[in-house]
This record gives sequence, C-alpha cells and structure tokens, in this order.
Amino acid sequence: MLIETLILLYKRDLESLKKEIGAYCNEAALWRVDRDIANSAGNLCLHLIGNLKHFIGAQFGQTGYVRQRDLEFSTKDVPRGELAKMIEETIVAVEKGLRAVSDEQLRAEYPLLVFAEKTSTEYMLVHLATHLSYHLGQINYHRRLLDN
Repeated sequence: MLIETLILLYKRDLESLKKEIGAYCNEAALWRVDRDIANSAGNLCLHLIGNLKHFIGAQFGQTGYVRQRDLEFSTKDVPRGELAKMIEETIVAVEKGLRAVSDEQLRAEYPLLVFAEKTSTEYMLVHLATHLSYHLGQINYHRRLLDN
C-alpha cells in the first residue's frame, strides 16, 4: 500500500519538476544564482535526479547508476530538453526501484548509512519524497523570482 502511494507521489512531483523546468521563459535563467540563492534550478534538478537514481534506482532497481554528487552542483547549461529526458529516466528508475521493495524490506534497515544513525527503508523512502517536494518548491520560487 505504501509503495503504491509513494509511486504516485514520486511520479506526480517528478512530472511537476519537468513542468517547472519547461515553464522557464528564458532557458538561461535555469542556471542563474543571485544574492542568497546559491543553487540554480538546473543544479537542483540535477541534484534531485542524482539523488533518486542513487537512493532508489540503484539500491532497489539494480540500475547500475553511479552517483557523482559534485557534478550535480558544478555542471551548468544542460539544455532543458536534456533535463526533461533525464527526469523521464528518473521516473522509470524510481518506479522500477520501488516495485522491487518488499513489505519486509520496508521495515528493514535501509542498505546505506545516510544519516548519523541507521534508518528503516520506509523512513528513507518517505524522506526522499519530502526532499523532492522541498527542492521542487525552491525551483518554483526560483523561476518566479529570477526568470525575467
């Protein structure tokens, strides 16, 4: 039951991410930073893609994805069409990964130590959904503030 709910929420928010990226009037504004806004929408998008492909796709879907977290924040000027394609690939990886998680695995310890203390897989999957939602909101504000 939780897995089906998470699949719906991840799909919803990743589709919203794709719409936000596509809604920029000025594609170059995706990569703008200003004053206290340290991360561009483009880099937040790359971060979310890397995060989900690593923590769900690779861990449970056995996708073979290898995360390069530094590149999520240092890469610039990826065309929005390429970002949209990467988001679509993330949707597929997340669904594949989530469908591989059993009820037993949900209650078990998440395979990687991510925080100071170990967590359950269920906790980690809910955390990742809220992390996606948090950065999606940042991207929405970024677009409305810096897409002139």
